[in-house]
Amino acid sequence: MSQREGSLEDPQADDSVSLLPHLEAKIRQTHSLARLLTKYAEQLLQEYVQHQGDPFGLPGFSPPRLPVAGLSAPAPGHAGLPLPERLRLDAAALAALPPLLDVVRGHQAELNPRVPRLLRRLEDAARQARALGAAVETVLAALGAAARGPWHEPSAATAAAAAAASAAGVFPAKVLGLRVCGLYSEWVSRTEGDLSQLVPEGPA
Repeated sequence: MSQREGSLEDPQADDSVSLLPHLEAKIRQTHSLARLLTKYAEQLLQEYVQHQGDPFGLPGFSPPRLPVAGLSAPAPGHAGLPLPERLRLDAAALAALPPLLDVVRGHQAELNPRVPRLLRRLEDAARQARALGAAVETVLAALGAAARGPWHEPSAATAAAAAAASAAGVFPAKVLGLRVCGLYSEWVSRTEGDLSQLVPEGPA
């Protein structure tokens, strides 16, 4: 048994042989989506910075890493966790992102109403995070490692907390948006990396 197969630790492996072709196709599809969204997330972050004005985008500018309600960056020890646990964390982060991206889009609609492409990118990012999160949950369920309890998108509470955090003014709102776009990029990239370990051509 390969290291990748062993990492799943499926006690019902013999019973699930008939599901393997379907599961492999789903994993490939989900990994491809994550890889595509990783590129889109990088483009979103670049475009967001481009439209915030100075000091955003200036060499040497280091914005404060404000805490974001309901979401944090991948932990340093994320890569050392068992693969199913990593995918559960990925799915939870992806579930938390859409309401945060919606808050950022609302801020940008006020601050940059004449930049419709950025607003569309933020709207698309929220929708795509939901789609990728749902796909990861489907993969987890197929592996027999479903999330511990149903995910609940923390839309109202998260959006309210994020809005309150940026209510102090324009600069905090812009910093919050930068932070959320950065977290979106980090988590989508992390998800792509985790899923790559399930793809036959991926690392063992």
